[in-house]
Amino acid sequence: MVDIPATPASPSPPPASSSSSAVPSAVSAGAAPVSVLILTEDAELLDDLLRLCAVAGAEAEVAHGAPPTAEQWWRAPLVLVGDDRALAAADRAASPGRRPGVLLVGRDLDDHRIWARGIALGVEQVLHLPWDESRLAGRIADAVEGPGQETLTIGVLGGRGGAGASSLACALAVTAARRGRRSVLVDADPLGGGLDVPFGGERTPGSRWPALAAARGRLSSAALDQALPRLHGVGLLSWDRDEGVRLPVEAMRSVLAAARRGGGVLVLDLPRAVDDAAAEALTQLDLGLLVVPGELRAMTAARRVVGGAGALVRDLRLVARLRPGDGLPGVELARMLRLPLAGELPDEPGLSVAAEMGEPPGANPKGSLAAFCDALLERARPAREAAV
Repeated sequence: MVDIPATPASPSPPPASSSSSAVPSAVSAGAAPVSVLILTEDAELLDDLLRLCAVAGAEAEVAHGAPPTAEQWWRAPLVLVGDDRALAAADRAASPGRRPGVLLVGRDLDDHRIWARGIALGVEQVLHLPWDESRLAGRIADAVEGPGQETLTIGVLGGRGGAGASSLACALAVTAARRGRRSVLVDADPLGGGLDVPFGGERTPGSRWPALAAARGRLSSAALDQALPRLHGVGLLSWDRDEGVRLPVEAMRSVLAAARRGGGVLVLDLPRAVDDAAAEALTQLDLGLLVVPGELRAMTAARRVVGGAGALVRDLRLVARLRPGDGLPGVELARMLRLPLAGELPDEPGLSVAAEMGEPPGANPKGSLAAFCDALLERARPAREAAV
């Protein structure tokens, strides 16, 4: 049994209604859109609030002129009140009642009376734009997505070059998708050549890492899913063929946080050399798999990986790659590396030929790689479930 710590599941979002002023929504297909209620007559502030809702994947319902109805007030997961409306005594008198999730949004930092108006309205928080824009975007995203669904995050590293780590990462993501789970594969190795290649997806439209290198703060999980190319049921974040792209740690943190909130299985193909972005990814893993062929030279190289990148992983386990002629069995490799053994991975001929035809590792459900991944994902489950 592989007990994997996981984030708690989020409650279902509240139902939404038709909106009088809708913005593009990035909610998942089939899910009801969530409408944030906006109360302001300030055109500039309204534009900013609608833009932030769009980024978070939220629809907006704007109550123009008259105070909102009781149904509008209580139905919305979040209410954004412009300071211009807080000044109106009629609005305060017509308020349907105090409720959580009401924010007062202003622009004048020097107007200290805004805090008194916030207290009179019973708001949770007073925010000023543009200074609090990232904080407000996070509150809107929380209203749309909640704290996040349960996600299993697996990272794969190679004990040495050519160990087969990328093949295993691809196979885990493909297998998770075949099992009916949301599956996201992140290529965290900028020198790996791009994982869209074995999927035959070099020309498939969608965002690659260079388009997300400037990401900061909270991203919408649904918007990320829609932006990524989908190949063999897997949302794939890979590299393009440009050179010299350095990935900031902030971008890695934002993208992985968005991917983890979506639920299902998140698989990362990780480099052996650790920079700041890779270190951030390693610390977010629920389970790390170190792929090592059964040979003495590979075991020696893997020791350096265990002492470097492996030291950042809360749960690092060995996957012994069994190839013809290798002399070290998995149990012996695990003893020498002082790692728990996650399993022995038999060699599967023909993977390179299949990749040239656009069939990624693990796509053959009867292959040894798919069987290994099936067994691993079956055992990998949250620790609280395993304890039952």
